[in-house]
Amino acid sequence: MAGKVFFSVSMSLDGFIAPESLEDLMGQQWMELQQWMFPQRFIRENLKLGEGGEEGRDNDIVRETFERTGASVMGKRMFDAGEQAWPEEAPFHTPVFVVTHEKRAPWERPGGTTFHFVNDGIESALDQAREAAGDRDVRIAGGGATILEYVNAGLVDEFSIALSPVLFGSGIRLFEGVDAGRVALEPVRAEPTQRVTHLTYTVQER
Repeated sequence: MAGKVFFSVSMSLDGFIAPESLEDLMGQQWMELQQWMFPQRFIRENLKLGEGGEEGRDNDIVRETFERTGASVMGKRMFDAGEQAWPEEAPFHTPVFVVTHEKRAPWERPGGTTFHFVNDGIESALDQAREAAGDRDVRIAGGGATILEYVNAGLVDEFSIALSPVLFGSGIRLFEGVDAGRVALEPVRAEPTQRVTHLTYTVQER
């Protein structure tokens, strides 16, 4: 049985998930948005940041998200930023399918991550990710434009937002241009922790 297609992101209170400029993508504002994750034990282990870290509901949710993911899909913008910022052992440890116009051979990294470059559309990337994921789920990793393409195409089953107490003021809005007339949401979880509020919804067609 095929798994679900989902995305999970951190979002500011005013609806942004990233700064506009690639140069700022790993900068202070983005770090503030993601700061709930970096103290977590699972993240510290996965990114080789050292021993220790927090154990609690935030840590459990990060671990559960990782464990359910059998393959990921991302856009070229996210890949370009991550290629410069990720450690040599990229943090996915699964196949990753990059939606791009570029033709490029697969890029294998230590630790089980291989990036595959797909230049014939989002459906093709998702089909390949589903096959690679097997019974596990496919995560649409980002960025915002890629997530929106999949939502508007009716290809996302579920999404989770970690609502972070940060204001951006400008940047990339998660739902800028969403086809709201075709998407209905069914609440699954609204769970506050000390750092963020975790919101999960299933997606249904209207």
